[in-house]
Amino acid sequence: MHILLIHQAFAALDEPGGTRHHELARHLAARGYKVTIIASPVSYLTGTTGGGRPHWVERRSDGPNITILRAYTYPALHRSFVHRVFSFLSFMVSSFMIGLGVRQVDLVWGTSPPIFQGVAAWLLSRLKRRPFLFEVRDLWPAFAVAVGVLRQPLLIRLSEWLERFLYRRADAVMVNSPGYIEHVRQRGAKRVALVPNGAETAMFNPQDDGQAFRQQHGLQGKFVVLYAGAHGLSNDLGVVLQAARQLGERPEIAFVLLGDGKEKPNLIAQAQQLGLSNVHFLPPVSKNEMPGALAAADACIGILKPIELYKTTYPNKVFDYLAAGRPVVLAIDGVIRQVVEAAGAGIPVPPGDPAAMAAAVLELAQHPARGREMGMRARQYVEAHFDRARLADQLADLLVNLAVKP
Repeated sequence: MHILLIHQAFAALDEPGGTRHHELARHLAARGYKVTIIASPVSYLTGTTGGGRPHWVERRSDGPNITILRAYTYPALHRSFVHRVFSFLSFMVSSFMIGLGVRQVDLVWGTSPPIFQGVAAWLLSRLKRRPFLFEVRDLWPAFAVAVGVLRQPLLIRLSEWLERFLYRRADAVMVNSPGYIEHVRQRGAKRVALVPNGAETAMFNPQDDGQAFRQQHGLQGKFVVLYAGAHGLSNDLGVVLQAARQLGERPEIAFVLLGDGKEKPNLIAQAQQLGLSNVHFLPPVSKNEMPGALAAADACIGILKPIELYKTTYPNKVFDYLAAGRPVVLAIDGVIRQVVEAAGAGIPVPPGDPAAMAAAVLELAQHPARGREMGMRARQYVEAHFDRARLADQLADLLVNLAVKP
């Protein structure tokens, strides 16, 4: 079976960012599937393109069954929303044109956000007379409206219309969180399948103490509290800085913010203004390097703004924390809190509450054995319920079922 995936924000394992789709593609390829991925050459996390002049398409192979086609995309990282819309539209056009040349496809898989690439996937599925699988990774535009990055009424109405249009025309809508199921059903999805976020547990060794990463960044002898991921408005990392400020008299505790995003310069400036010597800002690392970074952590932070809609999400990073066998200080309510509590894998705190976060960090620092027990339970739980290989089996069943549909 040949799957065509249209995914502007696709990140390979040797790049920073979420690698759910590369991991799933590798599992599908190992089962004999052929996967062609049309993606942007512009990293959604760093804005880098790998240097050189932009090309209409760049081809890369990952073994005999995976082909990655990087389609021209207007670069717009950290620019205005209008520029970002131009970026979305440029990829919609380029991915459609390139997708026309991909032959003998059995199913077209589109994913959102951004929702505009879903249009390219739908058109390709119709022209190729093949089933259309539409994946919802975030509730877009609802999340963008809730956090305030999408404010133009015309764009909001257009995006909501596109959302309903694609849900209704998809042969199936796949979601990565159970919290999204009702939302997509209410907007017209006929068939909804859950293939949740998870972790490639084989990548992570909970017994690794991360000494190489600690030595590289001067963290020897510290109780390391690590956040890994995007530094955007949604991530509410100012709360982490305020928690660090409250623990400023505990020099053995070090906060590490690993990643990149639009808010990172503001966060660095804020940390300097507050005189936070216990906060370390580090650049993003590839997924292949992430196990070494998480191994250096004594505890990890999962955080989002206290917005009602964020109760529906399954953040990728939290599953990586669990796979690494590290306790989680979780400042997110909703379905991901249910996972952490069911696993006994951390300390949930109210979102937007620096004092509660500081207290949870201090508790783990003062009782390291308790944190190690939480980490062991975390690893066992993610292996049993959210291992990527198991989730790939679910996806393969869905793809086969859709592809054989008359």
